[in-house]
Amino acid sequence: MADRPALLQIGKVLPTMATRLDAGFEVTVLPEGDADFLAARGGEFTAVATMKGISDEVMAALPNLKIIASFGVGYDSINADAAAERGIIVTHTPDVLNDEVADTAIMLWLAVSKELVPSEAWARSGDWEAKGAYPLTRSVRGRKVGILGLGRIGQTIAEMCQLFGNEVVYHTRSEKDVPYQYYGNLVEMARDVDVIFVITPGGAATNKLVNAQVMEALGPEGILINVARGTVVDETAMIAALESGKLGAAGLDVFEAEPKIPEALKRLKNVVLVPHIGSATVETRDAMGALVCDNLDRWRENGGAVTPVPECKHLVT
Repeated sequence: MADRPALLQIGKVLPTMATRLDAGFEVTVLPEGDADFLAARGGEFTAVATMKGISDEVMAALPNLKIIASFGVGYDSINADAAAERGIIVTHTPDVLNDEVADTAIMLWLAVSKELVPSEAWARSGDWEAKGAYPLTRSVRGRKVGILGLGRIGQTIAEMCQLFGNEVVYHTRSEKDVPYQYYGNLVEMARDVDVIFVITPGGAATNKLVNAQVMEALGPEGILINVARGTVVDETAMIAALESGKLGAAGLDVFEAEPKIPEALKRLKNVVLVPHIGSATVETRDAMGALVCDNLDRWRENGGAVTPVPECKHLVT
């Protein structure tokens, strides 16, 4: 393997990443809007570092590609099965963002339940002085919590919820060896819980998994928290349920067509909206960037990887 393999960078990387990538690779940033670039130079690149996935078309234009190092735990914007068939290792950045995303999920639940946004406005506007105390809100303690997707982050959320004295249950495709009650049916779980945390992968398998039936089962006192992917929730059905009162409230970090957020959703008073900040702290993003570089360095050294995605683990030596 060349001392400095040719690497294609997709998206803007962190300064700390740029320094490490330049030390080990000949880095070229994929130019936007240059249709001839890949046709002319695609064969040069054996490695990709990507901040925003990679399309099937770009992957196909890189015939000598051996590794795709992705920034983020989710990789639904990469066709990992197709990559594996070509012998391309795909890596991601799990674990280093578990606590941060879980913190965001709990923050959204607290903000929704305690009505942080409208009560803060009550304090700023002078309504406290003019109208008196803000109306009573709801506690997050002693609740029954449902977690949709009990992976690493889901388990961290579960542990945090237990600190509030909550009963935790979960729904996944198959039962896990965990001390929480398993629901094989998502609608049944929704009917039995006070809040659902959505933290399942995106992609075709989970597209609109949280549909109108699920939200109606969660009910007029129920709360939906989504820190996964916007596509997992049927956004149109969610807006209708929130407007009609069939769903009590929602805390949302992700959206179906982000950064675009439907105007109808922005107008609702029973939602808290944040702009996909789940893992967006300096410390966590630096750790994610370091893991991207660790994966690339491991591949450059011995053809391996630190954190390959499940579809590609068999390719790691």
